[in-house]
Amino acid sequence: MTTVSPTPSPAMRLRELVFGAACAAAVRAAARLGVADALDDEPAEAEELAAAIKAEPQPLRRLLHTLSCYGIFEETGDGRFVHTDMSRMLRDDAPNSLRYIALWCTEPWTWDVWPRLDEAVRSGKSVFPDLYGKEFFTYLHQDAPESAHVFNRAMTTSSRQSAEEVAELLDLTGVTSVVDIGGGQGHVLASLLERHPELCGTLLDLPEVVENADPRLKEGGPLASRARILPGDCRREVPVQADMYIIKNILEWDDDSTRRTLRNVVGAARPGARVVVIENLVDDTPSMRFTTAMDLLLLLNVGGAKHTRESLVGRMTDAGLQVGAVNPVNAYLHALESTVPAGERGRSRELSDV
Repeated sequence: MTTVSPTPSPAMRLRELVFGAACAAAVRAAARLGVADALDDEPAEAEELAAAIKAEPQPLRRLLHTLSCYGIFEETGDGRFVHTDMSRMLRDDAPNSLRYIALWCTEPWTWDVWPRLDEAVRSGKSVFPDLYGKEFFTYLHQDAPESAHVFNRAMTTSSRQSAEEVAELLDLTGVTSVVDIGGGQGHVLASLLERHPELCGTLLDLPEVVENADPRLKEGGPLASRARILPGDCRREVPVQADMYIIKNILEWDDDSTRRTLRNVVGAARPGARVVVIENLVDDTPSMRFTTAMDLLLLLNVGGAKHTRESLVGRMTDAGLQVGAVNPVNAYLHALESTVPAGERGRSRELSDV
């Protein structure tokens, strides 16, 4: 049975932390090998699992022993292995699966950029173009299709898991039209339309993104009559008016892009329209270790950043929004409610309603 000291000394803890890459690599290996999928509800020996995933028993036992130290699988007294709450989330069929999130955070390029964090801290810029000769997303889609697939699956999984929580949180009293800005495949919009039969909505994102919109929103889907799929770049314009605008997990670019997006929304909206910004914050959140790590990874790959509550409220206020309540969606997300004040005029003659 694997035992871990309940109160490690500072020296022991620091030694464990500097070997953090070993834990990340072990999680990635388990996810790629499909170990969690091979393990059922009954305890299993390493030999059984190795046969199922076509691996060598002894190295697999070592991998499982390591993961058990972190509570990912558990080793029994007779040397067999059983699931834990965390290991079950590495299964493909788990409703709250984190398999593709685990793979995305440990993709091959991540192992190249992390050692250059000191350079990024000195310069304040992404190190990715120097390493690969291309901007991050250009490289991803042109040279790393497998990584792009992992990214898409990870974002889809994350969006689906939070969409219902967002839909449950938002009060749509008096709202008949909504725009999901940079909404990806439109999972949040679809959840809102399903929950509110009187609601109409627009999904705005890049052409290559909305091509893969949620089937519920596309022609022939059950929500298509109330949904509009609009290709476009919110950093350039937001050509639609609505009662509510939702901006979820996209204000992580450089400051100029963030400001342009918010100002485009304010310029498009009618006075009194609601703007809800949903983001991971790097303060005041139970998931601070995760969000601060993602913040550093954003610096490395695109030169972006996660926000503090103060910095995000500041960006929204600078754009002309009146910020109100800040409510937790879950352990990872906060929703910042705001309105377009009466003094702000939308470009109504240039815009179409939802």
